[in-house]
Amino acid sequence: MASAISANRAELLAIATSVATEKMIDKSIVIEAMEEAIQKSARNRYGAENDIRAKLDPKSGDLRLWRVVEVVEEVEDYFKQVDLKQAEKLEPGAKLGDFIVDPLPPVDLGRIDAQSAKQVIFQKVRDAERDRQYEEFKDRAGEVITGVIKSVEFGHVIVNLGRAEGVIRRDQQIPREAARVGERVRAWIMKVERQNRGPQIFLSRAHPEFMKKLFAQEVPEIYDGIIEIKAAARDPGSRAKIGVISRDSSIDPVGACVGMKGSRVQAVVQELQGEKIDIIPWSEDTATFIVNALQPATVSRVVIDEEESRIEVVVPDDQLSLAIGRRGQNVRLASQLTGSQIDIMTEQEASEKRQREFSERSKMFEEELDVDETLSQLLVAEGFTEMEEVAYIGIEELASIEGFDEELAEELQSRAVEALERRDAAHREARRTLGVEDDLAELPHLTEAMLVTLGKAGIKTLDDLADLATDELIAKKRAEPRRREGSTPAPPRRAMREEDKGGVLGEYGLSEEQGNEIIMAARAHWFEDESSAGDNGEAADADTSQ
Repeated sequence: MASAISANRAELLAIATSVATEKMIDKSIVIEAMEEAIQKSARNRYGAENDIRAKLDPKSGDLRLWRVVEVVEEVEDYFKQVDLKQAEKLEPGAKLGDFIVDPLPPVDLGRIDAQSAKQVIFQKVRDAERDRQYEEFKDRAGEVITGVIKSVEFGHVIVNLGRAEGVIRRDQQIPREAARVGERVRAWIMKVERQNRGPQIFLSRAHPEFMKKLFAQEVPEIYDGIIEIKAAARDPGSRAKIGVISRDSSIDPVGACVGMKGSRVQAVVQELQGEKIDIIPWSEDTATFIVNALQPATVSRVVIDEEESRIEVVVPDDQLSLAIGRRGQNVRLASQLTGSQIDIMTEQEASEKRQREFSERSKMFEEELDVDETLSQLLVAEGFTEMEEVAYIGIEELASIEGFDEELAEELQSRAVEALERRDAAHREARRTLGVEDDLAELPHLTEAMLVTLGKAGIKTLDDLADLATDELIAKKRAEPRRREGSTPAPPRRAMREEDKGGVLGEYGLSEEQGNEIIMAARAHWFEDESSAGDNGEAADADTSQ
């Protein structure tokens, strides 16, 4: 029996040493797991009701087993209690209430017990290994790492990173890039997550940051911080654009990134499977940067709408297809690079649009102000676009327009104010028809037109509005580059259009601060109700006490 025990101990110690070395974890963790496994086997032998402890010497393999019992006057639980007389035999001088050790003879770990012990040990080791992997990689997000492709499962590439495994999901791979088991691959660590099955290391070869990191490895000036990549956009495997700027006026950022005979950029291109890269000088002036970003197309004019974060770019008729690019690629990448929606139009389309807007605004002023066509066109020509601008501009500024005098300016302002009041009255009637409560009209920043929009969205009470988050109320609708009629076909990828979901009042240009004020004002009655309920409760308690 003794030889069997010794052999089993030797086997477990050998396992502990090899596992700790292989998994690169502390041997004490494995020993602790073994002790837990031996305790489990001993409880199976002596009874699970016993409080059995085990201690294994990590050097000699000597095993000590004991049972912890409490000294009591009258024994109720024979597995965990002993009386004072029995306690004196185990430990002379024992007193009531003491916990003493009752030594147990070593157990012979049979085949089943040994297998069970191994399972317990390996589970503990796996948990320790997962913790080690997470601790090692949790702060490495954003790095480029090299690994070996282990397998390809359902289109996802599993990469052996040495001490852990990462995954390049299908949407983070370069299209048409063949992944072969055993090949080395470089990727960018997107994020590291702790999950039940172990740390998940998500890698990417399609993210713009991967390209930026590759340039930092190839261009010493970027690594040293002399040149900075301010923006990057990619159509993985096809084309990319990066905007660069130099902190040293003597160094050309584009030339430094290209390298002698294109050596530096070619090294990145080869890693990205032939992806063409446009290196563009970055500029603080948005219009200049847009012109650079749309290269090789020539741009005639750039019109920026900062409130809507949209940019209209006018190009010569023969440059339209070049500016848009194949399947909209050029303008799409330029839009991603600048973070704004870009609308491309020809000079003819731009002219037609200006004429259309001029006609629409002139007609609006003509009808609303009850003036002749010449006067309404003069207002539009002076830059007036909305009725509010005429109603609230200074009299002196309005009278300074050529052909105007103070009397005419006052009359126009008076008519503009009346027109706005008529609009409000019409909106108020529409709002009440929709069933929007008058309480909403008392909230700050909300106009009657906004209330009509809320009513059409089904928001008719304070509670309806109070349930919204600020973003749900004011977030602007998102949009990607769109092509005008008559331009090249839209790309196969789905583009976000203006009608895509935004805030209910996104079209009105409310700020986040204004949105917060509206929401908090709508919720104010909740706190008043709670306060009133609290006061009523206190009054009721007082009546009861009396």
